[in-house]
Amino acid sequence: MAHVLIAGGSLGGLMCANLLARAGHQVSVFEKAASALDGRGAGIVTHSALIQGLYRCGMPIGTELGVSVPSRITLGQQGDVLGELNMPQVLTSWSRLYQILHGLLNEAPGATLHRGVVVYGFTETGTGVNLQTSTGDSTGDLLIGCDGLRSSIRRQLWPSSSPVYAGYVAWRGVCPESLLSHECLNTVFERFGFCLPAGEQLIGYPVAGPGNQCAAGQRAWNFVWYRAAASARQLETLLTDDNGQHHPEGIAPHKVSRQQVEQMRNDARNLLAPVFAEIVEKTLEPFLQPISDLATPHMVQGRVALLGDAAYVARPHVGMGVTKAMQDALALEAAFSEHGATPAALAAYSKARTSINRQLVDRGRYLGAYMQSSALEGSTLPPRAAAKVMSETAIDLDSPVFTMI
Repeated sequence: MAHVLIAGGSLGGLMCANLLARAGHQVSVFEKAASALDGRGAGIVTHSALIQGLYRCGMPIGTELGVSVPSRITLGQQGDVLGELNMPQVLTSWSRLYQILHGLLNEAPGATLHRGVVVYGFTETGTGVNLQTSTGDSTGDLLIGCDGLRSSIRRQLWPSSSPVYAGYVAWRGVCPESLLSHECLNTVFERFGFCLPAGEQLIGYPVAGPGNQCAAGQRAWNFVWYRAAASARQLETLLTDDNGQHHPEGIAPHKVSRQQVEQMRNDARNLLAPVFAEIVEKTLEPFLQPISDLATPHMVQGRVALLGDAAYVARPHVGMGVTKAMQDALALEAAFSEHGATPAALAAYSKARTSINRQLVDRGRYLGAYMQSSALEGSTLPPRAAAKVMSETAIDLDSPVFTMI
């Protein structure tokens, strides 16, 4: 029985661990967070590949994954309807997926999750990989780097490969359903919503509420508002807290400057449809995400592979970050089945996933080009057609309107 080391215990790491453990391999997962991870309720768009992968991980048929919506709607600044599109989808949250995958891993034979362990690096031997961590060394047959955007495994393999900032940010937040007005609940809450100020874009949809509750009255509405921040000075200001400390690799939700939050809320009142401005106003702790993408030169080297955001990051307009990680994990499991836990399996995995992942990064750049252009000095962009934006954003790969760019 092979021993597979997994650096990172977020969603991608848990997917990989569940699939490989259930295929009969011994799996050790190393996660730097000492307690259960918190995704702040951030929304996730599901796709058919993600749902099928969760079943492969052991999720029982009929598990309540999230909130179903029948359609999409775009509202203008005054609240007028600019477009509607029938597109049934299931929207879930990061926390709900983590709860499911973590619970499944506890039941998986041969799987161990080590929390509070920092991964420092690795060395390959003739027959395996030695992983250096804050609690000592661990040796396995293969190493899978599932440690996300700031992957330490990727930095060791390809030091020059790092995320590239796109020139704009996303304000994000989750507002409890119970705080919203009847007008808001009746207009957008049960749908995938859009608002398209010139040079910007807001999307949002219902997700599970506190405690991962999906019942009416206990849900929440997740929003993502893309806004320009092209200059280094603008981005630095957004990533500086009220104590003057700069957080260049991302600012924690509770650290975001109150002045910046208030300015964002004031802009929402002036630019967004009233129901969207209400949601932004009533969100207790909005947080901030600089938008970037990443494409590594390779996914595999010897006995070490990258998975999910450690290898490729597509901008969130694609709505496939979590599904992409699941597809990587499924391809890795298939390669192990054919080649065993060997470097040949990793090579087959890379061959199966490299091209499609690069295409997804390119698609994210295509979908984000409008916001990126708006960040350029002196740019004045016309509003976009609601029908086009709704039909391209965060759609399922199996959708008849999906076209790979």
